[in-house]
Amino acid sequence: MSETHFQAIVIGAGPGGYPCGIRLGQLKVKTLVIEKDNWGGVCLNVGCIPSKALITAAKKFEDIQHAGDFGITVTGDVSIDMGKLQAWKSEVVRKLTGGVATLLKANNVERLIGTATIVGPNEVSVQTAEGEKRFTAEHIVIATGSRPIEIPGFAFADGPVLDSTKALALAEIPKRLVVIGGGYIGLELGGMLAKIGSKVTVVEALPSLLTGFDEDAVKLIARKLKKAGVEVLLSTKALGWEKTDDGIVVKVGTPKGEQAIPADYVLVTVGRFPNSENLGLEAVGIQKDGRFIKVDEQRRTNVPSIFAIGDVACQPMLAHKATYEGELVAEVIAGHKRVYDARTVPAVVFTDPEVAIAGLDEAQARAKGEIKVGKVPYGAIGRAITHGETDGFYKVIVDAKTTEILGVTICGAHASDLISEAALAIEMHAEALDVGLTIHPHPTMGEGVMEAAKAAIGEAIHIVNKP
Repeated sequence: MSETHFQAIVIGAGPGGYPCGIRLGQLKVKTLVIEKDNWGGVCLNVGCIPSKALITAAKKFEDIQHAGDFGITVTGDVSIDMGKLQAWKSEVVRKLTGGVATLLKANNVERLIGTATIVGPNEVSVQTAEGEKRFTAEHIVIATGSRPIEIPGFAFADGPVLDSTKALALAEIPKRLVVIGGGYIGLELGGMLAKIGSKVTVVEALPSLLTGFDEDAVKLIARKLKKAGVEVLLSTKALGWEKTDDGIVVKVGTPKGEQAIPADYVLVTVGRFPNSENLGLEAVGIQKDGRFIKVDEQRRTNVPSIFAIGDVACQPMLAHKATYEGELVAEVIAGHKRVYDARTVPAVVFTDPEVAIAGLDEAQARAKGEIKVGKVPYGAIGRAITHGETDGFYKVIVDAKTTEILGVTICGAHASDLISEAALAIEMHAEALDVGLTIHPHPTMGEGVMEAAKAAIGEAIHIVNKP
């Protein structure tokens, strides 16, 4: 690469950085994107995409085992070939990550593999395979993402101790697995492995799984985990582990005393930490807000030429929030009048059943004022019954006086696909009847959102309305 000056330099090519680079290219801003490891970052390579690929495979495996419920006879043993499964997952990842590099190139964005350090408000040093290279730019965007948090006594360098990356690359199905952390990553991966044959124990330090999510959804997920044979230990702390003759034993402190859990692996999923170290932030005086880089409504730091987006900047640490911020910052750099003004960032947990939320949950809404709640069970929706997926509910929360939709929680099959309508409704300040009077095709899962919106104001057709 002969050029050393750009209008914008983006550090990191994950779900925040590469969309930022593509949008900058579309806006004819001369841009360089620097990636330390792999195009697509954690999300595409060792996070969102590979985990959902394996979760999908595990669900198909479970569905085949219950094919008899639909009158389908499956002869012979149904088994998992982990080698072929991992190869399929890797091909999914390869297609998507290859697409990132292609899209950047198609939009005339320069690309470089290396480790970047900010050495001035407009200068970046990059350690590459060929040595150090220096580049200058009017604008710098930090999009370095996050990494799994390591806890004392459970070093990821140790073979039996897994982070999410190692768990997604297992060459065998663990016979026994302890999951430390009952948040979304632990339950997604633990639930997936339980479906394909692992005996899973979840250890959570807090009194509940999925802290911060709708209480009704958490109860349903807990029941399904129990039905799947997953043991859940709440208010329990992981103390350490040691090797045994046939694997390892994980020591935990429960309300009833210390307990030793035999296992083959222990998966640690207690959260993620922003990758803000070794970037040169201190050298240029960039301020932090706790563990995150401090940013304003345009995602600009206190150094006007430098922006930060995605996990490194602020909560929520979600890929789609990072993408939104990446495109926003690109437009700010190009001179457009943009600020972060999203009313909601939908969140999805790919457990069984899935849970998805947009806006406020019921507890948050009640804390703010008087509300009405429309709740419709999946069992009232024809398409859910034909799917054989009746565990779940749709919940629409509205302002009691104006009926404006404040939040939607969906817990059940395809919740991840259904929540986008709710996010749009909240962004548009829609009222219950804006959704309720919109004709939804029949029979579909989406009818449940319409029915729950009408239930919130006492006009549901397929359930008995509450007085």
